[in-house]
Amino acid sequence: VCCRDFSISLPQKIEALSGSCVIINCRFEIKGTHDRDLTESAATGVWLKDGTRAVNDQVFNSKGPKPKFSGKITGKLHEKNCTTIFYNVSSNHTGYYHFRIESGNLKYTYTQAFSTINVIGSSHKPTVQLYVEQKEVQDQEEVLEGSSVSLRCSAETLCSSPPPTLTWSSTPRIPLSESSRLQELISDLNFTATHRQHKVTFTCTITYQLQDENKTAQNSITLHVQYSPKNTSVSVIPSSSVLEGSSVTLICSSDANTAVLNCTWSRESEGQLEQLETGDTLTFNRTDRKHRGWYHCTAQNQHGSQNSSVMLDIQ
Repeated sequence: VCCRDFSISLPQKIEALSGSCVIINCRFEIKGTHDRDLTESAATGVWLKDGTRAVNDQVFNSKGPKPKFSGKITGKLHEKNCTTIFYNVSSNHTGYYHFRIESGNLKYTYTQAFSTINVIGSSHKPTVQLYVEQKEVQDQEEVLEGSSVSLRCSAETLCSSPPPTLTWSSTPRIPLSESSRLQELISDLNFTATHRQHKVTFTCTITYQLQDENKTAQNSITLHVQYSPKNTSVSVIPSSSVLEGSSVTLICSSDANTAVLNCTWSRESEGQLEQLETGDTLTFNRTDRKHRGWYHCTAQNQHGSQNSSVMLDIQ
């Protein structure tokens, strides 16, 4: 007790959104000889801006009739808690702040440390992160279909009343979970990746409800999903029913990511399956009756394969 001295703990840098509020988390210590002076009824908290002169630099006094800055000391000064909130923040609040305690014979300005407040006109973008199977993925690497995906949006709460909100776009039928910490707001989208989400952009928006207006900022991420061939089909030019001796071309098409590596053709005739050539097209320059039958196309990439069939009729 005999060795206690004046000291203070407060954040070095604080960002505040114009039109909102700002909180300075603050605790102080005094010499043991002043313990009797610090009482609940007498304790007065003073904030000095851009200087340490007790009168000329004063912008807030917890017992002053009309402080320059509207605010309130939310901490209990007699318990050495000087946490303070300033309301209706504007560019005038930008600067550095020293705390001063006054209580009976105790009068002391803490010049050894100060908080710098920087007032910004618009909020920062929220941070959007991609997690696959609970591991963070950098650089928007591609996600394999069927993987467990989580998109996390996080942002500083700063100081506003009511608190800011996070909202997602492009979220049909995707469950949403939210959590809020003291200085951070978090919103998670959790789902299983499908090919329908390939190249879908998810946008997270933070909204601050201020007195004069709402201020928003947003950030986006585009999902890239790898999947096996989908919607495989065979088209026939000119048609699937042609005259003998004419030309006909079968075209195999498929939607896949990564791209289809190969298309393999086979023909079913009289119960027998005959392997034909590989390629996305199959052409017969001069047809005859032996070309009649079911033709199967198998589209394949590194993630799987899918079949499609067509009946070719030779008249």
